[in-house]
Amino acid sequence: MSRSRSPRVGEHQSVLALPAVDYLLTDQDGTYVDATFGRGGHSRLILERLGPNGKLVAFDRDPQAVDAAASIADPRFHVEHTPFSRLRVTLDALSITRVQGVLFDLGMSSPQIDDPSRGFSWRADGPLDMRMDPSSGETAADWLAHASFEELAQVIRDYGEERFAASIAKAIVARRTEAKAGTAGPLSTTADLAGLVANAVGRSRKDASQHPATRTFQAVRIHVNRELEELALALDQTAAMLSAGGRLVAISFHSLEDRIVKRFIDAHHHPERVSAAARRVPLRADQLPRPTLTAMARVYPDEAEMAANPRARSAVMRVAERTSEPWPEANQ
Repeated sequence: MSRSRSPRVGEHQSVLALPAVDYLLTDQDGTYVDATFGRGGHSRLILERLGPNGKLVAFDRDPQAVDAAASIADPRFHVEHTPFSRLRVTLDALSITRVQGVLFDLGMSSPQIDDPSRGFSWRADGPLDMRMDPSSGETAADWLAHASFEELAQVIRDYGEERFAASIAKAIVARRTEAKAGTAGPLSTTADLAGLVANAVGRSRKDASQHPATRTFQAVRIHVNRELEELALALDQTAAMLSAGGRLVAISFHSLEDRIVKRFIDAHHHPERVSAAARRVPLRADQLPRPTLTAMARVYPDEAEMAANPRARSAVMRVAERTSEPWPEANQ
């Protein structure tokens, strides 16, 4: 992996690849999970470090990513076409009950963003799809065609952190009315949505460096793919399956993802705080719940990586290590 140049269109450079693998691998002959295979940058590095008895299971719900994984001819490697929210049931089916580390590289890969046919970006016109798995679920166009004003505004506000969410939602509903009347076409392409949002926002936005539709595209994509719900489900399953000393490594690219990871780690690193907030009767020190995770590190890309790969600028990696305490039964 070169850090001396920016990636070409369609090429994917894994962010924080070397520190992620450095933190992840604690046992060369252990079993590891790459929960977001993408184009395999992290997986290939892991396999380079694994011993002959090591094992790596990769997950991805994007069939193009799974196809890319076919190029790895290594008996220690196995790939599953499934969302990482099914991590535990999938590993159980493979007779894997404990793992030494799980890596999440959240967000989008460059090939997904740069392929107009996937509909993830406003930069090039294409069908308004946005599904991580194009063979399953509702497209962005389908959802925009029926969602209520209230749902649209909430999703765009909460998942896009967009202060003009109500104006954008109002414009989407108005466009549907026009489409039914035959005075406008439906929202069916990325250019349609990007243009509508730009018109709705107008010149009110102060950040001229960001396209007006950037936050809306993020919000719709997160909603269509249930990204935050999937992450919350996967984190709990991951920690429950880690062996003592095993590592959780998560790379996030926006505050919504990072907040979920941070709060999850904090809750299990300091369970006494959660317990104190929920109980009325004080407990003795020996009655307090014991930490099941230890927060180890928070890592950001260095200047060289950000210069070589601009998409690394928003990345943050959090690392936690499993303790020997039993995982809470309520989370099993």
